[in-house]
Amino acid sequence: MTMYISGRPIGRNAAPFIIAEMSGNHNQSLERALAIVDAAAKAGAHALKIQTYTADTMTLDLDEGEFFISDPKSLWKGNSLYKLYQEAHTPWEWHKPIFERARELGMIPFSTPFDDTAVDFLEELNVPCYKIASFENTDIPLIRKVAATGKPMIISTGMASVAELDETVRAAREAGCNNIILLKCTSTYPATPENTNILTIPHLRELFGTEVGLSDHTMGIGVSVASVALGATVIEKHFTLSRAEGGVDSTFSMEPEEMANLVVETERAWQALGQVSYGATEAEKKSMVFRRSLYVTRDIAKGELFSKQNIRAIRPGYGLAPKHMDRVLGKEARKKIIRGTALTWDLVG
Repeated sequence: MTMYISGRPIGRNAAPFIIAEMSGNHNQSLERALAIVDAAAKAGAHALKIQTYTADTMTLDLDEGEFFISDPKSLWKGNSLYKLYQEAHTPWEWHKPIFERARELGMIPFSTPFDDTAVDFLEELNVPCYKIASFENTDIPLIRKVAATGKPMIISTGMASVAELDETVRAAREAGCNNIILLKCTSTYPATPENTNILTIPHLRELFGTEVGLSDHTMGIGVSVASVALGATVIEKHFTLSRAEGGVDSTFSMEPEEMANLVVETERAWQALGQVSYGATEAEKKSMVFRRSLYVTRDIAKGELFSKQNIRAIRPGYGLAPKHMDRVLGKEARKKIIRGTALTWDLVG
């Protein structure tokens, strides 16, 4: 089954839908945000995604306890949640110019809302679809709010159990969403290939009857390309102009050249899937002449016996198949045969 977002087909009959996630990589500069849009379009991304929230819609302005990031392994250690979201959020007044630039460049712009006010705001901007982040995939009231718009929903599955995903998908469908894409996601930043488990992708499709894809936080393009072979029809990757220039998500974000490679190689992976096929394809048929076949390797007189000294299996393939060697050996030549002649049955006595 193929679904559509802004007229763009998404499904196994279409090339993978590639989403460039800007997140907070604009570093609080609208100019940089628009440059990211330009770079994503030039790299061939099909969609540009941002996030719609404020620090106040995400958390409380507290700088202690569970509101402070103290994990030494976290990319964001030493920040309060509030300060992190202040730094990372995309100002709501930027949404319209970002979306307009993306549309001008042929991309599909949309966003991840994090509360009801964000959904209402994005509806005013007429977004064509919505993304639900992994950390919100159990926020059933938010799921229902988004689903009630009737627009396609892309839902990351990070951390969610099968039971939780079942509840989420049921809630979305009951609230009016008929087009759902589930993205396999590992909610670590960056994620490692060993912790990505993309064999889950076909299982998600089987369990929930949705389109499936990958929200990929690993470095490079290998995991994304492999996921296409397992049925992923959507790939989402964080995107920045340059990791060296910093930003809240820059460490695990793609640069423009990498995004361009991702677009090309995922499409190649999709093209290569084809169907179960044996025998020569139309394109291969002209190559069959380069198989081995039986040829006369030195001049043979009429009545002379065929032997391994005067016939061999060599290229090209215009003679008898090599499997007939034993049937031919010891038989008489019906006429004189010169070296380099393809051996055929009419020459064998």
